[in-house]
Amino acid sequence: MEQDEESTIRLFSVRTRFVFDGSFIVKAENKMQAKEVVENHCGLVLGGTIHTSLPSDVVDWEFPMHPEKMIGRVTVKHKETI
Repeated sequence: MEQDEESTIRLFSVRTRFVFDGSFIVKAENKMQAKEVVENHCGLVLGGTIHTSLPSDVVDWEFPMHPEKMIGRVTVKHKETI
């Protein structure tokens, strides 16, 4: 990006959502128990991996490696002249 001698640079806030859409495969006695297992023992941390506190014979997962990226509202946060 080339800039003129007196350019205006703005700082923008870009709302972004990353969506991983997949499923956990859970051994449970009923739907409610399966839901509770996922709510209490399964997760994902940005920069980490999908994880569970349960052994692999109780829960497994099928998720894509790359999320869907959804761009939302863009707002100007700061404006400066250089």
